[in-house]
Amino acid sequence: MTVDGRTVMVPVHTAAAFASPYVAERPGADGTSVITRDGIAVGEVSFPFQPRFYALQTLDGIPYSKIATLHGRDVLATTVLQTCIRYQSRTKSCQFCSIGQSLAAGRTIAEKSPAQLAEVARAAVLLDGVKHMVMTTGTPAGSDRGAAVLADCAFAVKAAVELPIQAQCEPPDDDAWFARMKAAGVDALGMHLEVVGEDLRRQIMPGKAQVPVSRYLDAFRAAVPVFGRGQVSTYILAGLGDSKEEILELSARLIEIGVYPFVVPFVPISGTPLEDHPAPSPAFMRELLAPLGAMLKAGGLRSSEIKAGCGKCGACSALSAFEE
Repeated sequence: MTVDGRTVMVPVHTAAAFASPYVAERPGADGTSVITRDGIAVGEVSFPFQPRFYALQTLDGIPYSKIATLHGRDVLATTVLQTCIRYQSRTKSCQFCSIGQSLAAGRTIAEKSPAQLAEVARAAVLLDGVKHMVMTTGTPAGSDRGAAVLADCAFAVKAAVELPIQAQCEPPDDDAWFARMKAAGVDALGMHLEVVGEDLRRQIMPGKAQVPVSRYLDAFRAAVPVFGRGQVSTYILAGLGDSKEEILELSARLIEIGVYPFVVPFVPISGTPLEDHPAPSPAFMRELLAPLGAMLKAGGLRSSEIKAGCGKCGACSALSAFEE
């Protein structure tokens, strides 16, 4: 929803949302909704209209919305592979991950082909004015960790329509994949740490923790010269147990390398092992994002200069507001 001109992601299907004292009334014809508390109006927000490309389907009958969806105001997002080698066992999976839920519910398909993504991306640009695209993926078997399929898909999309693309995957074993992805049309790269401390990583994401933070740092150092300062980013989930000091210390190292640390508040997802884990308090996030915003400004990294991706969209975090 958009609040005072800023689009934000607000969870509605969580325990915290059900306990919230705020209620959004049914939006009017213009998408505007009044927010009330105890029956008293406290503000207005606006909701996006359903994208026009959602009404279309492929020749073989797959709805476009099962191939890619609208995120934020103008971002096209897709999970190319809706399966992950780490998700198959709860002893290996990230405890906050729900990659299999939408597939089990029939809201998406297991694998999106390059041709399908190119078709949907072109329609989303022409019909809904989409400005950039996020391609993420579950981690497949193989040392490239998804880089190969992301490169193939980016190449197909760029052949169909001019659209900045961020690809997201775990660090591949071979750094040569960064140049290959760039050549295929990937404009920005996300390699997401999610959790900073090694012990906490092993506890919350035991499979992914097999790729240590040191490997991520090496991969960042190799990727930044390829994509440019600020065009490589990492997602960090605040509120899972890392202290403010730990997150800020690593963020300082990332900014020095040229990586944008996109720090977001953890949002528990129903049906996951961490569905009852509390979200971080507003005070915790403010004390974290305020100094981080100053660090980004001093380091010359700004979300507005990212070509594509989560940091550019910014709906999942208030970080961009602290850059100002």
